[in-house]
Amino acid sequence: MSDKVTIRQLTTGVPGLDELLGGGIPEFSFNLIAGTPGSGKTTLAHQMMFALANPQRRALFFTVLGEPPLKMLRYQQQFSFFEIDKINTSIKFINLAADLLDGQFDRVLARITKEVESFAPSLVFVDSFRSVVQSAKAAGDAGAFGLQHFVQMLGVQMTSWQATTFLIGEYPTQEEESSPVFTVADGIIWMSQHVHLDVMVRKLQVVKMRGQAQRPGLHSFRIGENGVQVFPRALLTSDVASMSVQSAGQRLTMGVPLLDAMMGGGLPVGYSLLVVGPSGSGKSILATEFLAEGVRLGEPGVIAAFEKSPTQLFSDRLHEMVKAGQVEVINTRALDLSIDETLHDLVSLIKTRKAKRVVIDSLSGFELALAPMFRENFREALYRLTAVLTSMGVTVLMTAELEDRYNDLRFSGYGNAFLTDAILMFRYVEIGGQFKRVLSVVKVRASAHSKDICFFEIAQDRIVIGKALTHYRGILSGQPTLDSV
Repeated sequence: MSDKVTIRQLTTGVPGLDELLGGGIPEFSFNLIAGTPGSGKTTLAHQMMFALANPQRRALFFTVLGEPPLKMLRYQQQFSFFEIDKINTSIKFINLAADLLDGQFDRVLARITKEVESFAPSLVFVDSFRSVVQSAKAAGDAGAFGLQHFVQMLGVQMTSWQATTFLIGEYPTQEEESSPVFTVADGIIWMSQHVHLDVMVRKLQVVKMRGQAQRPGLHSFRIGENGVQVFPRALLTSDVASMSVQSAGQRLTMGVPLLDAMMGGGLPVGYSLLVVGPSGSGKSILATEFLAEGVRLGEPGVIAAFEKSPTQLFSDRLHEMVKAGQVEVINTRALDLSIDETLHDLVSLIKTRKAKRVVIDSLSGFELALAPMFRENFREALYRLTAVLTSMGVTVLMTAELEDRYNDLRFSGYGNAFLTDAILMFRYVEIGGQFKRVLSVVKVRASAHSKDICFFEIAQDRIVIGKALTHYRGILSGQPTLDSV
């Protein structure tokens, strides 16, 4: 027979989680939400329960903790997903603490069976299942056998009731994977929190999800006023990558006509451009020109400001574009970001605004905004950032501050200039006792470009390109040669 059973997927109501699960929680599945203390297991369970529960799909939440459900709900009410009207109608809480005191698993199973038959739920939660495991260990070999029998019978019962089940368990590590709970479970969601220096980052992993292609690896998540939000690790997909192929051969104007000519006709669509130079050399001014040119052509822009807040934008010109809704700003001044969270915000805003131009100012600020554990892999983070954005057909301009050492020519302070498709360098030269700004196009991948080093000035927040530095060779005594710039 070629016919196969179709398993319905339940959307969890947790942003980002369904993507990791492969579409949602399989209906009638037996799942374990496990992890370290304080990692957000109960919050995740409540968030899914309130999202899924309704008069036609009721939920039973069993607590095996010493604290009463009322105390637990007191804290859960602080989240926006909490709906008081669902309590005792679509959602019912049962405390099993007294039934577990004597360690009789049959008694606990009988109580669960009775409540399920009475309430006829479609969703069943048991928190904390770890308490049942600890009771089994305290009872020795008999307890271990009783636990295994209890888990097997609970799984059989839940399947026969056609209920989607969640067991919430507190485990210090994943060493318990050999326990019967891990064996019987159709799905396992592992939650943890990691502390590095003074920053804590939460991670979630879908260890197991039968019958579905879940997203592998560890993924960052936050717990805020809206509950849990997961930020899946950004991956290149065929549908996203195809967007960059469609724009092949097209070029964007930079807003500085002579610069377009120096770059061989503008910046190719879908390229990443690294603008490097010392402080005050004009990098942010060029970024503004780049966005303003997009606004002029009807191309929305997005800027991720890692150094300045929205109230400290580069210029009045950019501030007006933001105020008019022509450019969107992502304020990323938090010092415990993950690359996945940053990419999530960028990609979401790009899709919403259908942006064509993105500015990241600056890579130095981006590195500082990342949590310490992510800074250690900054090159990998930058690679994923540029690869995902450019694969969407977006053209990215990144600024990076680079100390001008005059006699040491470098294109990046991170050793990752090779990750970008084009490099534009700003520098200072000393002529006649004054500092002069010069710029040069270091590379534009697969494109002919000018090799000149040209003077430029900043006038009224705009870049004005002058003559090439070679024009001054020999005119003034003691001038630097091209080799000294």
